[in-house]
Amino acid sequence: MKNNTHRLRLHRGLDDRRGAQGPRPVRQETSSSTGGHVGLGPGDHPRTQRGRARPSRSARAIPDRAAPALSGLERVQPAQLDLLETASIDAFTARYLSSGRPLHILINNAGIMAGPLVRDARGYEAQFATNHLGHFQLTLGLLPALRAAHGARVVNVTSGGHRLSDIRWDDPHFTTGYDGMLAYGQSKTANVLFAVELDRRWAADGIRGYALHPGVVVGTNLGPSIDKAALRAMGLIDESGRPIIDPDRERKTPRQGASTSVFAATSPLLAGIGGVYLKDNDISPLGAPRPIDFGAEEDVPSDVVPHALDPESAQRLWTLSEQLLKP
Repeated sequence: MKNNTHRLRLHRGLDDRRGAQGPRPVRQETSSSTGGHVGLGPGDHPRTQRGRARPSRSARAIPDRAAPALSGLERVQPAQLDLLETASIDAFTARYLSSGRPLHILINNAGIMAGPLVRDARGYEAQFATNHLGHFQLTLGLLPALRAAHGARVVNVTSGGHRLSDIRWDDPHFTTGYDGMLAYGQSKTANVLFAVELDRRWAADGIRGYALHPGVVVGTNLGPSIDKAALRAMGLIDESGRPIIDPDRERKTPRQGASTSVFAATSPLLAGIGGVYLKDNDISPLGAPRPIDFGAEEDVPSDVVPHALDPESAQRLWTLSEQLLKP
């Protein structure tokens, strides 16, 4: 993976002012973001919408419920999308393609984390099905619109949690031995491998793929099953329950967390580069794998580790994903 060894040595746009200066203006372009009404979603909008972009935001909530969170954001079109429902994904992509609009930026942002074992209607483990398979189906369905852009970017919001687990090739749906954090880690590894293989397959069409770690952002509704005691033990909230903001230790506001999504989607510094894992508005160095404990460590490492960038695994996951989407 030659591109994954690059370092851009950029400024670290972690505060709102510096983070807003990096991206290039977006003109006459269309973007779409899943989970765009909660967590990091609204934070990426003001900067991807510079110029005359036309963003759409998809959400599992019905558009009327998502609309209040998007009020005040210009030219946003909310749409319903349930990443656990194949019919919902097909309906969304059909509606988008029927509009005839190209798609310049697709941010696969929505996700779920940990919690008890949940399966979808196909029997697939819900974190793998939502965080990876749903976005995989969505992205493939939107491929004609991405090609029509003649220069598009697909951005997968992953996590340093990918370090928790490689793909469980023999049992990706946890028929035995379910662990919520391992399932989360597997799904986040899948996000990175998806970006790696997408870039290999589609770069010739002008479509580049990126994965990114946004930092640790409390209050995104990502892991509602994680209680305050656990968050406090991890040093993420104070005694009164307020988030601890310390960007140098990756504790970020939603807007700061969205900064790297915007960087991936719009920065000219990434021209000609794809299939990489980003953090803090830069390409991550390669980290050394080691066991981590989210409940006991306050400063959990988030640099990318080799299993998430392995090109053979990326191709294998793509093939597996196609098979899992067959009726």
